[in-house]
Amino acid sequence: MPVTNARRVRGQTSFQAGLAAEEIVSRAYLARGYELAAERWRGVAGEVDLIFRRNGALVFTEVKKSRCFDTAALRIGARQMARITAAAQEFAAGEPRGLLTEMRFDAALVDGRGGLRVLPNAFAAG
Repeated sequence: MPVTNARRVRGQTSFQAGLAAEEIVSRAYLARGYELAAERWRGVAGEVDLIFRRNGALVFTEVKKSRCFDTAALRIGARQMARITAAAQEFAAGEPRGLLTEMRFDAALVDGRGGLRVLPNAFAAG
């Protein structure tokens, strides 16, 4: 099925919006004293949007953008969390402490106005 020009434009627009959302999130973490370790890191298991370091710990951050925070949060499903967790383990394996490295999984939600809401430790069972 050929890709129409309209589909290509929508795809490019979504891609650029995602990059802008990641930039918003990255700036917020950097302002709080985190160090950016990787952007869009891809392992065998999948991709992690942003990875930050602080005080020897890693923070794996999934960025979701939507018109509102609630819709953005609903876009993170169990299968995606499992892929991100597996990719994070691959990344951590290369750290000096390996899988003993302290890790956290945050969800960073960006709304249609560029507002940011971070859900720390969003993947915790609960």
